[in-house]
Amino acid sequence: MHPLRVRYQESDRMGVVFHANYVNWMEIGRTELIRFFGIPYRTIEEQGMLLPVVDLECRYIAPAKYDDLVVICTAIEEYSPVRLSFRSEIRRISDKETYPPTWQGSELPGELLVRGSTRHVWVNAQMRPSRLDKALPELYKLLEQAADGKA
Repeated sequence: MHPLRVRYQESDRMGVVFHANYVNWMEIGRTELIRFFGIPYRTIEEQGMLLPVVDLECRYIAPAKYDDLVVICTAIEEYSPVRLSFRSEIRRISDKETYPPTWQGSELPGELLVRGSTRHVWVNAQMRPSRLDKALPELYKLLEQAADGKA
């Protein structure tokens, strides 16, 4: 889980967070989750693997506003040697609320604002589908453990 304070430039004239910012926050959640498991996304790219988004869903439930404290909750939903899916929730929390570092099986804090998911395909530097278990077996094993709640 990754906390974030809503910045002024992220809100629109209606005083609420502009819808596209939630998609950016979901990306922050994904990259921070992978970092939490021990491998920064930059390292994955440096080793020749990329993870483009091929499908995105985002359901808006309630708006965040300027200066709200939100937490980006991200978990691995599905994984295989060629695909990876994440589920995300963005929740408003109080300054006093605490939350666990990962979502697996945890009750989530705060008020649900957005629920979404992203689906990705592992590709090489030439944008050709590539098997993660062959290209980076140690990362595949980490993701496998993370998805099973053992990381």
